[in-house]
Amino acid sequence: MGKTGENQAFLDQIAALRETLVDQLGPQLIQNPQLADALTQQIEDLLSQTFAEEAQSPTPPDGGFAELVGIGNEAARKVTDTRLPQGVEDYDEQVASERILAVADLYYLYQHEKVGVFRVVKKLQELFNAGAVRLSTGDGAYGLYRFDRRSILRYTQQQRLQTYRRVLGYSAVPLMPSAKPNQEFHGLFTQFINGVAEFWRDKRISDVIRERAFDPSFGSIATVRRSGLDLRNNLKWSSYGHVNVFRIEVLQLLDEAFKILGAEDIKKLFGADNAWDVIEEVMLRYFKEHVNASQRHRLAVSGRSMIRWLAHKYILNTSRAEFEALLREIADPAEEWLTSAEVLGIAYRGHTQQVVLGSRGAAGAMGSGVRNNGYRGNRHHSNGSKGLKSAQLN
Repeated sequence: MGKTGENQAFLDQIAALRETLVDQLGPQLIQNPQLADALTQQIEDLLSQTFAEEAQSPTPPDGGFAELVGIGNEAARKVTDTRLPQGVEDYDEQVASERILAVADLYYLYQHEKVGVFRVVKKLQELFNAGAVRLSTGDGAYGLYRFDRRSILRYTQQQRLQTYRRVLGYSAVPLMPSAKPNQEFHGLFTQFINGVAEFWRDKRISDVIRERAFDPSFGSIATVRRSGLDLRNNLKWSSYGHVNVFRIEVLQLLDEAFKILGAEDIKKLFGADNAWDVIEEVMLRYFKEHVNASQRHRLAVSGRSMIRWLAHKYILNTSRAEFEALLREIADPAEEWLTSAEVLGIAYRGHTQQVVLGSRGAAGAMGSGVRNNGYRGNRHHSNGSKGLKSAQLN
């Protein structure tokens, strides 16, 4: 099938096969849309297998140029006798899972950084060293003493913010030499989450109003797959470097910080029930900031779940039934993320009819004089009139 005429005849036969199947199985296809999906998948597999076998066949030394222009004994008598390559190798959508998983943890860490966990520990340490709070020999006091003992070996706040900006596009600190901010991440991430949430909203509506409750013909997996692949490709190029070891170290630091903030003497000092109450009290009392700890934590947890899902090969699945079953895992996290993001004003659901001009500006403080760079994305359209808005990150 390497010749132009053979290729044309093969594609015509495939088209005739499709028409024949649709003509003979028309009533069954209407009653059972899953049958149409199965037939389409089998034909696509046949095409892929045929083209893959052709790609492995030997090619002429000149690539078929001589027969095309009519040189030598192998000159083609007709244009249909010339060699017709099928194209180049498909774009590689494969991504190393450990790099995407590292980005998922990095997103989780960024949201806790925004809450101010490390700023709170530093402030308590400052008060403890100054004798300004009633801490002495408890576990929290001892933890505050030890927290900075290995500071010279850890990433500094400046380095952490530089990493967040390089990989996620968040914060506005000057980057290290040769680094570039990933300004597209938030828009692509929000678009993917909106696609997942919209798909399941459509699916739920279908389950209610349609006669066949599990008819898979309602809702498009193509939108979800394409937005997911775009996000994976974006993370593919921004997840190189020290991200993997960075997230391990900072997750250890975050764990240590929460053990200090959850110590009995620290909680007693502020009349708090848990570490989160301590964070909110310290941020309000000493930094005059009301942190949306609950919303930020849900962003961290649900956002990490969404990115972790992309680390696996689920998004590459072209079978509708299998893809939908795998996508169900992140249906609820997508809605949770959007709900919390709407409260914070950093993203909106796909049905929001509002256009936001693309711009970048300074937004809420990250602490220590560093300001977070706001992100505004252009409206993305999905299913005609439905739009997506990425708002300013506060």
